[in-house]
Amino acid sequence: MPQPHRPTPAARPSQPQRARGGGRRGRRRDGRPRWGVRIAAGMSLVVLGSGAVGHAVMTGLDTGIERVDPFKDMKNRPQAGHGMNFLLVGTDGRDRITPEEKRAFRLGGAPCHCTDTIMLVHLSADRERASVVSLPRDSYAELPAHRDPVTGKPHRPHPVKLNAAYAEGGPNLTVRTVENMTKVKIDHYLEVDFSSFMKTVDAMGGVEICTVKALHDQNTGLDLLPGTHRLSGGQALQYVRSRHVDGASDLGRMQRQQRFVAALVKQATGGGVLLNPVKFKEVSSTLLGSVRADRDFGSEQMLALGQAMRDFTPSSSEFASVPVGDASYPVKGIGSTVKWDGPKAARLFESLRQDRPLAPPRPGGGAGGRQRAAAVPVDVPPQQVRVQVENGTRIDGLGGRVDEALRATGFDTTRTPGNAASRDVRRTVIAYDPRWDRSARTVAAALPGSELRAVAGQGRTVLVTAGSEYRKVVPVRAEDPYQGGEGRAVTGDQVVCGP
Repeated sequence: MPQPHRPTPAARPSQPQRARGGGRRGRRRDGRPRWGVRIAAGMSLVVLGSGAVGHAVMTGLDTGIERVDPFKDMKNRPQAGHGMNFLLVGTDGRDRITPEEKRAFRLGGAPCHCTDTIMLVHLSADRERASVVSLPRDSYAELPAHRDPVTGKPHRPHPVKLNAAYAEGGPNLTVRTVENMTKVKIDHYLEVDFSSFMKTVDAMGGVEICTVKALHDQNTGLDLLPGTHRLSGGQALQYVRSRHVDGASDLGRMQRQQRFVAALVKQATGGGVLLNPVKFKEVSSTLLGSVRADRDFGSEQMLALGQAMRDFTPSSSEFASVPVGDASYPVKGIGSTVKWDGPKAARLFESLRQDRPLAPPRPGGGAGGRQRAAAVPVDVPPQQVRVQVENGTRIDGLGGRVDEALRATGFDTTRTPGNAASRDVRRTVIAYDPRWDRSARTVAAALPGSELRAVAGQGRTVLVTAGSEYRKVVPVRAEDPYQGGEGRAVTGDQVVCGP
């Protein structure tokens, strides 16, 4: 049941985004800076989704990729499953950022040479689905025995936070650690820093993000009013780094980062990037200029995958995070770590190995997906809003029709519509307790043209009095569809802005 919440101030008029400079950015208690670039998956899908781009354009794009050998001398690896698995990591790279960019986007501090993003991306065997699973950087992990890549000094197995695998042993130890934890065999490795991230977003013409509530973070300078925004590369970096905009902290940040990946895919597949050879080469060259990848990932693989994914859309992608059992698991000498829920995590990775979808099927198939994407985003999920409908007119059956329509779009209606005291209501009225103002705004989004009326002490049930001007109920969807279950997977069309 939703808890009472205070009325929020009216949104200010829309203003253009401004970069905020100066100030000290937030730092982790262990001294390492946070920047949170969880964009590697989206960028990789941009590259993989090259669709109609010809072989001549693709050839040579991989010449600027720095090559690594993450699979060197690896033994006792997991058995290969169906489809293809990529390990995508985002690294710091702030040493490549200009002083002006550091000031504008609050990127102070020394580079940490660590991974702040770790994602598994699974491409289905039929190339019709991409599953993106975020692995928290602070996950409790046990490094396998290894040798220091610089000194050659041997190290015994020991516990760490997952992102320390890169610091201790680079890509090779990172791949070994992830394979040990997930039992998923990695086929390719891609590494992107946030200098490439900003430049690639700018080369694409920005990425569209929508929010139904204001997002402010003093540490990163993020300042978004409710509405739709086209973010430049620097602004996008602020968006994916921010973790102080609500009480969800890292979980909320991870969800916003996945939302951004979905928006990036939508921009690439629907914005003409993949169909314009010149634009595609510009974007790809920008990205690949600072990418590190395994030796077997090149232009031939990109072309083959792109041709197979020429019909790729946001609804073809799905996003999930590893289920967490303890978000503050203490480890001596390491501090607070994120401990996975073992049984739930095992089931998640088994689905990847078996090439099964992570997101539950939605009624209506493709049509349902289109309707979902067209729905108005709201702050409170309609399933959490209790509604009583009354007929304020002399139109027979109007209350029942409104109740049924609201229930069809997800509202928890009483299913017992009645007649209002007044039968001459023209404009539909939504009466609500001020403590549940966000719930009332969700109902108002579904009933365009209605009037909101605060009634102190009414309680959590929202009262809708249907007027003669009522025409229809507009479908709504929660801006944050992750609500309703830890580890729940969602499809890309559920988290991007409408068409």
